Amino acid sequence: MARIIAVANQKGGVGKTTTAVNLAAALAAAKRKVLLVDLDPQGNATMASGVDKHEAKPNGCEVLLEESPIERAIVTTEAHYDLLPGNGDLTAAELKLMDALARESRLKEQLVKVADRYDTILIDCPPSLHLLTLNALAAADGLLVPVQCEYFALEGLSSLLDTVKAVRQRLNPKLEIEGLLRTMYDVRNNLGNEVSAQLTQHFGDKVLRSIIPRNVRLAEAPSHGQPIHLYDRSSRGAIAYIGLAGEIIRRERGAQAAVAALNDMHDTGAPLDAAADIQE
Repeated sequence: MARIIAVANQKGGVGKTTTAVNLAAALAAAKRKVLLVDLDPQGNATMASGVDKHEAKPNGCEVLLEESPIERAIVTTEAHYDLLPGNGDLTAAELKLMDALARESRLKEQLVKVADRYDTILIDCPPSLHLLTLNALAAADGLLVPVQCEYFALEGLSSLLDTVKAVRQRLNPKLEIEGLLRTMYDVRNNLGNEVSAQLTQHFGDKVLRSIIPRNVRLAEAPSHGQPIHLYDRSSRGAIAYIGLAGEIIRRERGAQAAVAALNDMHDTGAPLDAAADIQE
């Protein structure tokens, strides 16, 4: 069963779509079966994957409105990950879902139908906390938050974390923070270094060790409809996303090992305080 990760931050311009596309490609290069869901009406993840958002029919809109099976809408990309395309039709879907029953669970219901085909499902969310993002958070196991190391970074995070808390209480108790990812990072920038230090101070090991540098080749790749590892695999951006994919895989394996150890302790009647140590 796939682990579902929503890539979200209500602040725009932080590298959210860049992260979703390039992480999908890096995981696919690591022989993982990956589905990328473009849930942003801008359709940038679709275009950056080499798929024309204007020609993508059916797409995420029809899937959310249950007008098309999700299997028919999924396409395979040049980078060997699958894509559920998105475009401006998603805005219409969001409006039509406002009065629907269980409207926050539409995406979850659709992803369940294909989850056994994939190791990882990534959801590129719009830069807002409206219904489409709520659908992503309701479906997700983890939330990956790209954070640009600038003055307003921490302020924007507080609203997102409040939303996560509300989603846990109302819709999805299993939702957890997958990690905070520092993006567009320039080590020569004193403000960036200060914000990075503050993030680590406030969030500890929730801040991923991987750091995505400010990189011209990363910015160029979407205009060619390619993830960075196809456009320039030797660039600093490509190397950074390969590192991020490795970190995500290691964390996932660590969590699975902890669950297996807990199950073994339960089966053997090991002391509960030992199990608590593993959970921590």
